[in-house]
Amino acid sequence: MLFRYAYHGGTWIDLEHPTEEEVRRIAREFSISERLAAELSTPTPTPLVASDTGVTFLVLHFPTRGETDGEIHDQEIDFVIGRNFIITARYEVIASLHRLRKVLEAQQLIAPHGAMTTEVLLEVLFAHLYASVRDHINQASESLARIERDMFNGKERTTVRAISGASREFLHVEASLANQEGPLDRFLRALSASGSFGPSFVERAERTLAEHAQVMRLAKTYRAVATELRETNAALLEARQNEIMKTLTVITFGVLPLELIALIFGMHELGTPLENNPEAFWIVLAFMIGIGGVMMAFFARRRWL
Repeated sequence: MLFRYAYHGGTWIDLEHPTEEEVRRIAREFSISERLAAELSTPTPTPLVASDTGVTFLVLHFPTRGETDGEIHDQEIDFVIGRNFIITARYEVIASLHRLRKVLEAQQLIAPHGAMTTEVLLEVLFAHLYASVRDHINQASESLARIERDMFNGKERTTVRAISGASREFLHVEASLANQEGPLDRFLRALSASGSFGPSFVERAERTLAEHAQVMRLAKTYRAVATELRETNAALLEARQNEIMKTLTVITFGVLPLELIALIFGMHELGTPLENNPEAFWIVLAFMIGIGGVMMAFFARRRWL
């Protein structure tokens, strides 16, 4: 699928699931080399920066949550930037680019002769992409508040998996953004050095890098929060287990004297006290209840129970 948007002095081409014919046609139209056209045709597993005959090529991967399985995976976007054109290629639907297309279509209807240039549109593209990543991080951070609430409501065991899932999600986002850092910087420096854009592009490049850094700091912050929640949850679990073990120990210690009394009076040896007394059972039972009550009162006074 091919989307074409004409702006002031240039064109944005967005290729979604591009076919070989579409890639060849766009390569001929904008004089893109066969090497870069081949990169556009197939996914690239790692970030990549390249320059060739007046164009600059960039491959980035943005984290997203799958709609079907809910797992975190990367979505690839290829950028080909020239003086008067921007080409983006992707191999699946990317919501942020889809929304941007709708915004630009509506804006074109309202103001068909806008003043947007290639460098402005490129900044807008990255702003939408990193805004989408920020929304993803903020949405994932909402689970941390729920985890914290459950954790202090006695659900420490059930929150273990939830904390691990949230931490894994923030770690994946942080790793994806870290992989972008070097290639994005080289890409923007290459565009600045090419002389294709005006002096204002240096400031736009700095804003794009600052946007990337801010989103990365946000992911690091929430991952640190998830780590603290995991440690707190582990401490609560340990304290709860210690309380259970203390209770079991006190109960065992309280039952042992009663078992000893029952064992002594159950030996049936000559001279066993109360052996011939018809009220022996009730006397021993009352004695055991009294001993048990005294011990429970002692444990309660010492706050062992």
